[in-house]
Amino acid sequence: MTSAPLFRVEPTASPTPDARREEILTAPGFGLYFSDHMISATWTPEREWHDARLHAYGPLSVDPATAVLHYAQEIFEGLKAYAHDDGSIWTFRPEANARRFQRSAERLALPELPVETFVAALDLLVSTDRGWVPRGGETSLYLRPFMFASEVFLGVRPSQHVSFHVISSPAGAYFKSGVRPVSIWLSRDYSRAGAGGTGAAKCGGNYAASLRPQQQAAEHSCEQVVFLDSLEHTWIEELGGMNIFFVHDDGNIVTPPVSGTILDGITRDSLLAIAADMGHKVDERPVSIDEWRDGVSSGRIAEVFACGTAAVITPVGRLAWEDGELNCGEQTGEVTASIRQRLLDIQYGRADDPYGWMHRVVV
Repeated sequence: MTSAPLFRVEPTASPTPDARREEILTAPGFGLYFSDHMISATWTPEREWHDARLHAYGPLSVDPATAVLHYAQEIFEGLKAYAHDDGSIWTFRPEANARRFQRSAERLALPELPVETFVAALDLLVSTDRGWVPRGGETSLYLRPFMFASEVFLGVRPSQHVSFHVISSPAGAYFKSGVRPVSIWLSRDYSRAGAGGTGAAKCGGNYAASLRPQQQAAEHSCEQVVFLDSLEHTWIEELGGMNIFFVHDDGNIVTPPVSGTILDGITRDSLLAIAADMGHKVDERPVSIDEWRDGVSSGRIAEVFACGTAAVITPVGRLAWEDGELNCGEQTGEVTASIRQRLLDIQYGRADDPYGWMHRVVV
């Protein structure tokens, strides 16, 4: 399976009844329900990528000695398919996700999946399960490609048997009551990633490491956690699963630079381009926690927001830490709202796409 992958198509014999699917699509939530099919493929050193197929969604059979269960050699991606008013269905920047998937694979010593194979797998699943793409509002079909070490072996080395899959899940609007500022807990006890680690890779271990800090955030009435660098505990890195931006009072926008400890977010990259084209000066540079606190206190920092695939843009209203807190704004800022709307208009086909980001799947 190389530059021209051929997927064997094995349709499910028991698709979800139309009435039940429509019931799900009226209130899909996020990550609760899954479409009828999935994609699978296998890699071994001898045959490389092979046995690519679309088949019924269902459980995976995993031996207790499967390598991923012991050494966490796995990666994943997340992106969405959008229904446009003319009935067509599009994905957003799938090639960018494919390239990041390759970078993550290289860091985790997994085989790289060709970009064209990654995109073809998404296209096949979305076109087959097109009836699972919700319509109306900020709904979408969330796509989850993932790869893991599936060799049955307990030695500590890169797996010689690797599995690739794609599943999909209808997703409703992330904020049921509309976009609203969230509270952020400043983690001082934990770091998300360290220099030379896996912070730039999209792997489950990074997210597992953020769960205890996320619990701390909840214990302090916060919905998200923000991490500082692991060396000086001074520089803002990112949230548990989102990049962060600061809007200054002169309209300039600042965000921490992508590094070996910060994930190169697809939404982040898209917002940088959109903001620049909307006339904002965009600066990628280190931002200290003191600059954040002093900037909000002085009015120099007018808005703070985080971004990611699931929520698109999330305004930050409050920053809290062990012995204090800072009010960053009780309403969604004007710049935050306008950039968010611009991105959504492109994704849902309400505006032209001058960047060539949208990929048509179903005409």
